[in-house]
Amino acid sequence: MRYIWCMSAVPPLSLRLGRDGLRALDEIARRRGVSRAEAARQAIAETAEREGRRKGLAAEAAALAKNPAYLREAREVAALMEQLRGPG
Repeated sequence: MRYIWCMSAVPPLSLRLGRDGLRALDEIARRRGVSRAEAARQAIAETAEREGRRKGLAAEAAALAKNPAYLREAREVAALMEQLRGPG
């Protein structure tokens, strides 16, 4: 017996993009050679991924800012760069 696995249907989403948003969506779809719906899905997924990376980088920077050894090393590197730059 064969089973067909299907994801439960997600209800459709309706958006009012406005003229500029629709133009931008059409441009993305045209450049990628996909439908408007696929272009919108891709753009949403890419934005979510970027936001996640940005959040991760912010957390990493905050952790480094609390690390005395890192701060000491960063100051040493900055001082060395100043010396290498020479008189202005």
